Amino acid sequence: MTQTPHLKLPYIAAAQSQKHVTHNEALRGLDAVVQLAVLDRDAATPPASPSDGDRYIVAASPSGAWAGQAARIAAWQDGTWMFYAPAAGWLAWVADESEFLVFDGTAWDEIPG
Repeated sequence: MTQTPHLKLPYIAAAQSQKHVTHNEALRGLDAVVQLAVLDRDAATPPASPSDGDRYIVAASPSGAWAGQAARIAAWQDGTWMFYAPAAGWLAWVADESEFLVFDGTAWDEIPG
């Protein structure tokens, strides 16, 4: 097994060189998805000037740097977009709507009630 089962974070191998690279990759992943809050869920193209740490739920039919990443979490980290595939049960706070969403395994849905 080379990664954790739920968040798919990389494990450090016993004889691995440059362990800090793997460790830092795992920290970036945790920073992006734990206590998940996104700015928007309706954007299909990346913003022109994102700030480090900005996160979005990629909308349907994405283009540009987000092409092929629909429903994933797009996180601007270290000057590039990183994408994280959500798992069923993930929750996300959508800041521009002041609403929680849940991922059902296929799509992001509003939490009823």
